[in-house]
Amino acid sequence: MNPRHQPRAVHDSPFRSYRAAQQPDLISFQIVIEQTDLWVAARRDLSVLVADEVRLLRAQIQAYATIHPEFIPALSPLTADPRAPEVIQRMCRAAQLTGVGPMAAVAGTIAQLVAEKFQNQSPDILVENGGDTYLCSTRDRHIGILSVPGEGLRLCVPVQAREFPCSFCASSAKIGHSLSFGNADLVVTRSRDAALADAAATALANLLKNAAAMDRVLALAQQWEATGLDGVFAQCEGRVGVWGRMQLDVL
Repeated sequence: MNPRHQPRAVHDSPFRSYRAAQQPDLISFQIVIEQTDLWVAARRDLSVLVADEVRLLRAQIQAYATIHPEFIPALSPLTADPRAPEVIQRMCRAAQLTGVGPMAAVAGTIAQLVAEKFQNQSPDILVENGGDTYLCSTRDRHIGILSVPGEGLRLCVPVQAREFPCSFCASSAKIGHSLSFGNADLVVTRSRDAALADAAATALANLLKNAAAMDRVLALAQQWEATGLDGVFAQCEGRVGVWGRMQLDVL
């Protein structure tokens, strides 16, 4: 999701209460480094190693932005320098597919790169970065959707073990600090590529300016199926739209 900030008074808890839904078979820990706030569940405590990896990824982004000052504020796609690190390449590729700035994919990209780095040490590793996730699991899981923030998690998407790894990313004009040009209560996207899921969530939330735009949002999501988008949940002004592999269940 786009990291630019604007004042937001609705449902802005720094404690991220939805993280209280623990995974009893895994060890959970939180990593906070500057603006990056990860919640990770793994088979063992990887907190020191994950923190080091987050610092490395952040340093790569900051170094690239020093040389390319247009990178962080961009609200439209940019072409990555061919010598850029993988985190930059993935962000730019997702932005080009969805028509947003590369920083719209930063949270999902970091989540996936962290999970990929340590999957060999923990085949079960769930990484959530401010509502954007990348998940590797050897067992079935239920992925919560914060459709009514004041009431906590009420909906979920069941995901079978054979469907992992996968990513669920969220964007909203009502929750959190991320810049949105729309009026979406919530947009959640699903993909095996977290950079794509993150960028697509931002783009679709930007388009969802009112309930009447729901059909356009779902149609655009379907157009992106060929690029790797697997599903979307969208909510605005009392209307809900669902497309793709987004089977909903009640927690």
